[in-house]
Amino acid sequence: MRSALACSTLAIALALAACSPQPATTDPAGSAISQQAEDESARLNAWFEDQYEAFMQFTPTMMTFRGRKDRYDELDDMSDAGLRERLDWMAASVAEMESTFDYDRLDEDARISWEIWKRQYDSARGQMEYLAHAYPFEQMNGMNSVLPMFLINFHKVDSDEDYLAYLSRLEAVPTLLGELLTRSRASAGQGIRPPRFAYEGVIEQSRNIITGAPFDDGGDSPLWADLQAKADALVDSGTITSERADALKTQAREALVAHIQPVYEEIIAWSTEELPHALENPTGVGTTHPDGAAYYAWQLRENTTTDMSAEEIHQLGLDEVERLRGEMEAVMTQVGFEGDLQAFFHFLNTDPQFRYPNTDAGRQAYIDDATAAIDNIEKVLPEYFGLLPKAELEVRRVEAFREQDGAAQHYYPATPDGSRPGIYYAHLSDMDAMPKTELEVIAYHEGLPGHHMQISIAQELEDVPTFRTQQFTTAYTEGWGLYSEWLAKEMPGTYEDAYSEYGRLMSEMWRAIRLVVDTGMHAKGWTEEEAVEYFLANSSIPEAAVRSEIRRYLIMPGQATAYKVGMIRMQQLRAKAEAELGEAFDIRGFHDTILGGGAMPLDLLEQRVDTWIAEQRG
Repeated sequence: MRSALACSTLAIALALAACSPQPATTDPAGSAISQQAEDESARLNAWFEDQYEAFMQFTPTMMTFRGRKDRYDELDDMSDAGLRERLDWMAASVAEMESTFDYDRLDEDARISWEIWKRQYDSARGQMEYLAHAYPFEQMNGMNSVLPMFLINFHKVDSDEDYLAYLSRLEAVPTLLGELLTRSRASAGQGIRPPRFAYEGVIEQSRNIITGAPFDDGGDSPLWADLQAKADALVDSGTITSERADALKTQAREALVAHIQPVYEEIIAWSTEELPHALENPTGVGTTHPDGAAYYAWQLRENTTTDMSAEEIHQLGLDEVERLRGEMEAVMTQVGFEGDLQAFFHFLNTDPQFRYPNTDAGRQAYIDDATAAIDNIEKVLPEYFGLLPKAELEVRRVEAFREQDGAAQHYYPATPDGSRPGIYYAHLSDMDAMPKTELEVIAYHEGLPGHHMQISIAQELEDVPTFRTQQFTTAYTEGWGLYSEWLAKEMPGTYEDAYSEYGRLMSEMWRAIRLVVDTGMHAKGWTEEEAVEYFLANSSIPEAAVRSEIRRYLIMPGQATAYKVGMIRMQQLRAKAEAELGEAFDIRGFHDTILGGGAMPLDLLEQRVDTWIAEQRG
C-alpha cells in the first residue's frame, strides 16, 4: 500500500514537472517559512502520539478492540465521576495544545489534526451535557448485549493469563452495568425513557445471556460455551494441561453464577418494572424529553457535521424521495412490470424469486453470495484507488444471543495489526427480511469499497497521528459507505441485473427516507406508526426491516441522517473536482484524497479536497 504522503508527494512532483521549464530559483524567506511549518507540525504530531496513548488508558476495552492487551483484566469506568475525569483530561489536553503550539505556523494537515483533536473534546463535552438523555440499555447497542459480544469476539485468549483476565472482566461486569443502571434510573426519574420496545429487547437479550448452563439445566449459555472453547483451545495448542483447563473452567462457572447472573436478573427486573411507563407508539425526543429540541439539534450537528436544521434536512429528504421514486419507476418500466410503484413493491416483497430459503442452506447462500460480490469488487479496486487495504474481510452471521429479525447489517473493523479481520455481520434469523435485490449493494456498503476499505485504510495510514487512524465521524464514515454503493455502479460486473440496480436505488431511497422520518419523529412529533407508514409507502423494504429501522432511529436520534448528507457532500466534492480539473481529473487521486487523511468532519474534508485540486493545477 502506498501511503497518502507518497501519493501527495507524487502529485506535487508531477505538477512541478508540468511547469514552464525555467531555471529553478530559491526563495530564502519562503524556505524558512516552510521549514518552520514542518518543524512545528512535527512537534505537534509527536505530542499527539503521547496524548493519544494517555487517552487510551481511560478505555481498556478500546485497547482490546484494537488488538492490544494493556489492562486486559479491566473494563472501562462508566461512572459519572469516571466520565468527568476523562472529560477534564481532554479539556486540559486542548488547553495545553493551544498554549504550546502556534496554529499559524502549522502545515495544513497538522491544522486538520488540531481541529479534529479540539472537536473531539467539544463532542465529549456535549455528550456529558446530555448524558441523561442517552440510553445505556436499548435493543440495538445496549451494554447488556455489547459486553458479552465484546468478551466472546474480541477478548483473545492465548495464555493462562489471558483466561484469568477474562474472568477478572466477568467480575467487573456488575460494577459497569450497575453504574449504567443507576444512571438509567436517574434519567427515568426525569421522564427520560426509551420506548417500550427497547425495554422488551433488553429483557429478551438479557434472558438469552443467562439461559442455559451454568444458570439452568439447558444447553450451554453463550458465555459459558465461549469460556469452555477458549480453555480447550489452550489445551489443544499445548499451552496448558487438561487439568489446568478443568480448574479454569471451574473458576469460570463460579464467576458466571456469582457475577453475571445477579446483575442480569437485576436488569431484567428493572426493565420489566419500567414497561408500564414506556410509550408503545412513541414520538421522538423533541416532544418526549426535557430540552428535547435542543438535544436533537445537537445530535444533528454531531452526526452530520453541518449546521443544517431539522427543517432543511427534512426537505432534502422529501426532494430525494421524489427523485428516487422517478428512477425506480424507470426500472419498473425496464423490466416490463405493469402497475404502479406500490404494486411493484408488493411484487418484490411477495415473489419467492427475490428471497433466500429461510433455512440454514439459505443463510449460507446469502453469506456465499455476499462474499462473491465483494471478491468481484476487490479485483478492480486498483483502477479506482491507489490506496488499498491490507486487512482481510469476513462475512459472518450475527451471534444468536443478539440476532434480531430484520435488523441492519453492520461492520466491525479489523485490528490495526491485522491479527483480527474486519467482520461484516448479517442478521439472518429471518431470511424474508433479507431480499436478494439488496444483497449486492449492502455488501458494497459494509465491505468493499465501503466500510472495510475506508476504515482499514485509515488504520493503516502512517503519515498522520495515530488518533486520526482511529477517528470515527458518522457523516464521513457512513457517507463514504453510501457513496461506495453509488461508486460501485461504475465498476464492471456490478448491478448487472435490473433488479440489483433497483436494489441500489432502494438502498439510496432507504437513506433518503431516513432524512424524512428521523426529523419527522424527533422534530415534528411523528409517531412510530406514522414513520412506518411513510417508509412502507415509499419503499419495498419488508415491514419487519422497516420496523427495526424506525426503532433504531428512535433510540439513536439524528444518526441516520448522516448517511445521505455525507454521500451528497462527497458527490458534490467529486463534481467540483471534475469540473475544475477537466481531463486532468484522476479518480484514483480523488479517492486517495478522500480516504488518505482518515475520517473527519465534512468541512475539513472539503478543505482537503480543495487543496488537492489546487495541487493538481500546479
